[in-house]
Amino acid sequence: MTNNDILKKLRVALMLRDDQIVEILELVDFRISKSELGAFFRAEDHENYMECGDQVLRNFLNGLVIHLRGTKENPKNPTDVLAKHKAEIPAKDSAKERPEFKAKSKDEERSRGDQAPSKSGTATKKPFKKNNNKSTPKIQVVEKVKFNFGKNKKS
Repeated sequence: MTNNDILKKLRVALMLRDDQIVEILELVDFRISKSELGAFFRAEDHENYMECGDQVLRNFLNGLVIHLRGTKENPKNPTDVLAKHKAEIPAKDSAKERPEFKAKSKDEERSRGDQAPSKSGTATKKPFKKNNNKSTPKIQVVEKVKFNFGKNKKS
């Protein structure tokens, strides 16, 4: 696992945005731009991908400790900090904008004049019926054979 993977996983787990990561790095006097930070999060085969060095990850982890726990003079509760991050994330209202899908009944589908009814109904397919006729005799495939299990025959 590379330093880039660790940085990505921490970013997702702690729900951090790029500007928040820049602020965390500034807590330990480490200056980095958003574009440099974005290069760490790119795919490895991308032309602008940049390997995250040990120094960047070390400073991020040290800054994260200060960000979550605070300093000796000004301690913080980490759960409060994480709750604050969660509250800053805007809720998605896409469910309110989209009308809810409702399935059409088969009668409505048949009453459409512009198209033929769909073939997905159960009337087009007949269920398989198993033939349970007991009248046919059971055919014996193998003859009855007596096994001696390695014992000699008595004559």
